[in-house]
Amino acid sequence: MNITFIFILGLFIALIGVIPPGLLNMTAAKISLKEGHARGIMFSIGVCVVVLLQTYAAAVFARYLSRHLEVVDILQRVAFVIFVLVTIYFLLIAKTNPQQQIKPQMRSKHSRFFQGMLLSAINVFPIPYQAYMTITLASFGWMSFEQTRIISYVAGAAMGTFVMLYMYIFFFDKIKGKSFTSQKNMNYVIGGITGVISIITLINIIKEL
Repeated sequence: MNITFIFILGLFIALIGVIPPGLLNMTAAKISLKEGHARGIMFSIGVCVVVLLQTYAAAVFARYLSRHLEVVDILQRVAFVIFVLVTIYFLLIAKTNPQQQIKPQMRSKHSRFFQGMLLSAINVFPIPYQAYMTITLASFGWMSFEQTRIISYVAGAAMGTFVMLYMYIFFFDKIKGKSFTSQKNMNYVIGGITGVISIITLINIIKEL
């Protein structure tokens, strides 16, 4: 598969993973509002450095799993159940709760860079998310586990993460008061995303039966 296409896949999948408001994107936006775009961008670069490592680890793990198909079959079924439950939770159960405001304390650009690395390291969600998505792409023939393709995918994932963080930084002032940024609507967005992933997973399971 063309490495440019794999780069775009990595970018798109990372974009989806960072769309819902969370610790990283909201912190980047608030740092930018309080201390300027430069510090918000430095924080985002720190986040992306760790995302590079996390996504590479996820791809290597996915390569191992691809050689042990019996494990992949089990994980796919477990992932399907989890994604369905998450979808049901966000679409039907989750309630609107006010989000706690994050008050940045550190000031220098370098400290913001390392703060981004620290918070990104704490957030381990990208590892199982990227491992699962990489396996899914490989099952459709869109991804292979050659070193150059893994590197291309990892670079795309880091770029996708940075693009979404930058979008939060750039547009936060304009969209923070809009209705579509409410917690309720974001629950629907998250539920919709996990619902689509659930459908893809189900199709993949049926194909292998």
